[in-house]
Amino acid sequence: MARAPVLQLSDISLTYGGDPVFDGLSLTVQPGDRVALVGRNGSGKSTLMKVMAGLVEPDRGEVVLSAGISTGYMEQDPDLSGYETLGEFARDGLPEGEGYRVDMAAEGLKFDPVRPVATASGGERRRAALARLLAQAPELMLLDEPTNHLDIQAIGWLEEHLSQTRAAFVLISHDRAFLRRLTRATLWIDRGEVRRQERGFEGFEDWREATWAAEDDARHKLDRKIKAEARWAVEGISARRKRNQGRVRALAALRAERSSQIRRQGTAAMALDSGPQSGKKVIEAQGIAKTFGDRTILRPFDLRIQRGDRIAFVGPNGAGKTTLIKMLTGEIAPDEGRVTLGTNLEIAVFDQARAALNPDQSLWESLTGDPEMRVSGRADQVMVRGTPKHVVAYLKDFLFDDAQARAPVRSLSGGEKARLLLARLMAKPSNLLVMDEPTNDLDVETLDLLQDLLGDYDGTVLLVSHDRDFIDRVADTTVAMEGDGRATVYAGGWTDYQAQRGEDRPETAAPGPALRPSAAPAEKSKPAQAGLSFTEKHRLEALPGVIERLEAEIAKLSEFLSDPDLFTKAPAKFEKASLALSDRQAALADAEEEWLTLEEKAG
Repeated sequence: MARAPVLQLSDISLTYGGDPVFDGLSLTVQPGDRVALVGRNGSGKSTLMKVMAGLVEPDRGEVVLSAGISTGYMEQDPDLSGYETLGEFARDGLPEGEGYRVDMAAEGLKFDPVRPVATASGGERRRAALARLLAQAPELMLLDEPTNHLDIQAIGWLEEHLSQTRAAFVLISHDRAFLRRLTRATLWIDRGEVRRQERGFEGFEDWREATWAAEDDARHKLDRKIKAEARWAVEGISARRKRNQGRVRALAALRAERSSQIRRQGTAAMALDSGPQSGKKVIEAQGIAKTFGDRTILRPFDLRIQRGDRIAFVGPNGAGKTTLIKMLTGEIAPDEGRVTLGTNLEIAVFDQARAALNPDQSLWESLTGDPEMRVSGRADQVMVRGTPKHVVAYLKDFLFDDAQARAPVRSLSGGEKARLLLARLMAKPSNLLVMDEPTNDLDVETLDLLQDLLGDYDGTVLLVSHDRDFIDRVADTTVAMEGDGRATVYAGGWTDYQAQRGEDRPETAAPGPALRPSAAPAEKSKPAQAGLSFTEKHRLEALPGVIERLEAEIAKLSEFLSDPDLFTKAPAKFEKASLALSDRQAALADAEEEWLTLEEKAG
């Protein structure tokens, strides 16, 4: 016998003083559903979840929760006022004797229950709220960005926990790997309409593109019909004194239908300018180490970063990823060793703490008040990669409307704050990008665009992220910090790191300098070659993979440049590809010479 829905929304309409957020929305959540709730930033995902939780009253419609069903909602900014410690907040409402549930969740999510609320960070507060919800074990969980501020290990724990629950849940997240692993159905909010597909997030992007293609085809047919009917109406004036009024009314109806269609929001017009080219060597760290009190953040560590490298830094929260990057960029000094910066560096930083944003300023002031963006004598202009641009026009490039320009930064959603920070960062030329958790709160389309921009960026990228999918798409090297002070370099992204770690786990590997970032996956350990140092031995093992990768890139670039019309059709692309080919060929010659030198020394 079919079971009653856990939650049912019928004919929901909601307006916040302007265009409706939802109009005539209906949906159901069934027992055991595992639903991804997706949509563009600002489309109303969090609002819809609050309607489901009963925290927002719709203007019209009905929200029905089945009798006896308990619901838990995790919001993005939990209120912990009135509680002394995180544990006191998380245990509130639990039956006596079941506080151990919070302790189990605290261990998996990595927060300290005895931490005073007054000194807890925003991330710790969110983890406590998530632990509270999981400990209560409701039959319907509503989770709004639960992976924000979780490190990869904690995300893995949460994935495992949710994969085993019998409860239904609706999940908002920017983490595609998390959504793919957990969801079996997808709710997609698009221009106030909610569509449902009985497939998890894995099939979302194909579904979205097919839906939009069908929509574009229908719009094209409607436009052709309107043109044909309009032509008949005009020509009919001379052909007939009395036109067919029914067809005239039909034409008016067609035009009304066309004007009522809501145009899809485009993607942000983001762009990166790599500015003047840096030197080939960007950063070289030799034996750098750092200690805070009696805690070792980093043991002696070597790293060479060259122009064009994309390096991801991964590890638990508090392992020292941000500290390491600050040492590499010269912001803080190491206790031991030295860092040499290359020539002609222009560094741009995306800060996960959003420290560059003043919540009391308007979006307008946030851009025009930046000394590096200010245009002398023009209060309504900002300098965008060397060219003055009206501040509202630039904000529109990042999907902000006219009304938001004078709104305070504090009124923005998490995704909107991330876009504003990207607007500030991308206005300035740079050749070294430092991106600390850039993916938090961004929607899938903006993440795709950011990934493409980083792929085409001529400069160097240092990335701190807990988004495994994004690391796989962007990084060519991963520096793993396991929290014991040791940093280990692996070739490739997150998946490559996991595969290599199975053979050479950081906790069992011998201490010593790390591999060079461009190193390919090492083969299984061989006996140390006579005459080679630890670093040279690893380098010799890695070089065949480096050479193979460079040869493959040279082949692709050569094929691309073989088009005889390329120079005429796209001279900028031709020049960029030619420079890239020259760089790869030089790198290949260096790698082959280095391999011969090391092989002779080993022999």
